[in-house]
Amino acid sequence: MKKYNVGILGATGAVGQEMMKIFAERDFPVGELRLLASKNSAGRVYKFKGEDVVVKEACLENFMGLDIIMGAAENDIAEKFVEDIKKSGAVFIDNSSAFRLFPEVPLVVPEINGEDVKLHKGVIANPNCTTVISCTAVNALNAISPIQSMIVSSYQAVSGAGANGPKELFAEVEALQKGESFEPKVFQYQIAYNVIPQIGGEQCFGYTSEEMKLQNEGRRIMHLPELKVSCTCVRVPVVRSHSVSICLKFKDKVSVEQAKEAIAKAPGCLLVDDLENKRYPMPLETSDQDIVFVGRIREDLTDENGLCLWCCGDQVRKGAATNAIQIAEKLIELM
Repeated sequence: MKKYNVGILGATGAVGQEMMKIFAERDFPVGELRLLASKNSAGRVYKFKGEDVVVKEACLENFMGLDIIMGAAENDIAEKFVEDIKKSGAVFIDNSSAFRLFPEVPLVVPEINGEDVKLHKGVIANPNCTTVISCTAVNALNAISPIQSMIVSSYQAVSGAGANGPKELFAEVEALQKGESFEPKVFQYQIAYNVIPQIGGEQCFGYTSEEMKLQNEGRRIMHLPELKVSCTCVRVPVVRSHSVSICLKFKDKVSVEQAKEAIAKAPGCLLVDDLENKRYPMPLETSDQDIVFVGRIREDLTDENGLCLWCCGDQVRKGAATNAIQIAEKLIELM
């Protein structure tokens, strides 16, 4: 089997570390793994398949000779290095939001639009984590009848804010148990025993940047240019795995039975829907794995062409690292 030289830009962060783990789990055909980060992080040593890998400074010289570079850093880092990555000849699979809405950059969830990777011009974008989870959950229904609109509420785990999110939650719980005060740094307010109905800054019409991503990105992924989405994103005191409540309106009626049958067969999904026996998707069951669990499928009582459902998925894995690696797998399949 042909081997590919792979780099991870932002290798010391939570998503970069998860990428290393998943490359090994999925036995991706890695020739050389090159870990890339800031000058301050250069020299750190990590294990990959039992071997020591030393972090190198991100720069054009250290991009040379790589076939694929996985982006696991913030927008400013992706924007800073994208031209050098193109010059190196590597394909940049980027997890930031920097290039997701560029018309010439494919935005890909492999189970939905994997063939779009063939359209790349050096950069492929990995969608927002909530977008990945939501679109994976509903795409099989879109094949029955085109989705016209979605009303979405996401309940997003603290690890979605990075490695310091869970640390802050745990520290707050400990402080509160002792009757001590705690000054939040990661979140706007105390997240322990609380929910915060804002993720991202205000973008337009009172919606945040996080809330607009599902509409803007979902249109591209599912090839639904007229898709309308109204989204509310909420941070909740859950460590890992995002949950999403979705109300769908279709062009034609889709029955609950049709929906369950389609989702049960859909790649990347697991139907977990048995209200009588208290079986439905939950964060604890969906953490640290790559499948989107879908359940609570029922008719929308406000619209005869509508359905409601609930889904959960691990936002660090399927919502970020795993989806990016699946893009890389699709890329080498189609090379």
